Amino acid sequence: MVVDVDICGLNVGDNHPVRLMGVLNLSHESFYKGSVVREDSLIDAASAMVEEGATVLDIGGRSTWPLAEPISKEIERERLLPAIDALAGNVDAVLSVDTVFADIADQCLDRGADLVNDVSGFMTDVNMAGVVADHECPAVVMASRKVPGDVLGMDAVMDSLEAIIEMCEGKGIDMDRLILDPAIGKWVPEKDPIYDFETFDRFERLQLFGRPVLAALSRKSFIGEVLNKPAAERLYGSLAATAIAVHKGAHIIRTHDVAATTDAVRIAEAIRGRQPVVEEKGFEVSVLDITNPDDAALVMKNIGVTETGSTIMKNKTVNRVLRISNITTTEALIIKQEILARGGDAALERDAVSHEAEWTDVIVMGTLLQVRRLADKLECQARNLPLISNLIKDTLKQESDVEYRYMRKI
Repeated sequence: MVVDVDICGLNVGDNHPVRLMGVLNLSHESFYKGSVVREDSLIDAASAMVEEGATVLDIGGRSTWPLAEPISKEIERERLLPAIDALAGNVDAVLSVDTVFADIADQCLDRGADLVNDVSGFMTDVNMAGVVADHECPAVVMASRKVPGDVLGMDAVMDSLEAIIEMCEGKGIDMDRLILDPAIGKWVPEKDPIYDFETFDRFERLQLFGRPVLAALSRKSFIGEVLNKPAAERLYGSLAATAIAVHKGAHIIRTHDVAATTDAVRIAEAIRGRQPVVEEKGFEVSVLDITNPDDAALVMKNIGVTETGSTIMKNKTVNRVLRISNITTTEALIIKQEILARGGDAALERDAVSHEAEWTDVIVMGTLLQVRRLADKLECQARNLPLISNLIKDTLKQESDVEYRYMRKI
């Protein structure tokens, strides 16, 4: 499915330029002091960001940094309302209000804000979804369960966003106005950098929702953890992460550094390929980039497949190719026979097929279901095949082991 939506007159999607959301930070409690904008320089700062390439401006009055000194709701309101009054009609950009409170969002929208950026995914204030629906405005919703960003791992991100989308549909929110945020950053104390690493590595999974995706990664803590640098020195790390997010499908990048980020975005989007899709006479055929069985189940659910049906079929949608090394020719031929019996295949050197070689490697190919069934069958075979069975199972487990994949000495 090709993402192609209109966000307040701004074309956003797979076939449009990646959009830059410049951060106008009114919170003196922010983790990055260099991003704070004074009231008397607000228009100048906003105009500069637009000149540098920002088409959306995100105005925030409360720091979401977990270590920030808390402020009252009234202080947030006092910061945001005058800012919206000053910017509305005076800058050529979509105005986003960054708040989790429905009444503040309502007032800002009445005064000229165009969209709402709710980092709690409408979880903090039960009235927020209603405000967005009533104003018929776009909204950014961040993956969250109980508090902003409390999702650990990409599976949790996907589950959270799926639940938020279902809730928004029930509230009458136009799905073409919904923008998804995978909650990059240390939103809760227990979130280690490896979870952000996984989000970037698996970022393309978000494409399956068919909605615009926003990446808010600028100068965040995972960059500091890797580089051992404070927020003020994380620009280059932010640009590297930005390029990865864009290459893997981000449609909007939220940034403190618009000019530098614009260059990184343009290069990354030029390199990024498009998914094959052909339309003619009302018909459409597209290639789905699915590497996770649960994502396959999500796609099936979205077209009306029953939960039972999607559970049965999801492991048939994902293929795996394994190389098994240093085994005897006899073991390799048994493996080939068993995977063929399950609908897969295996390749080995010619001399092994004719028994002229004693040792060989074998390439096993099949769906995840076929490979798992092969491993189960080998478990009760002779020779070293039970050991090989365990190795196959352990290798498949490593795919979803976040610590194994991303925990390394920095």
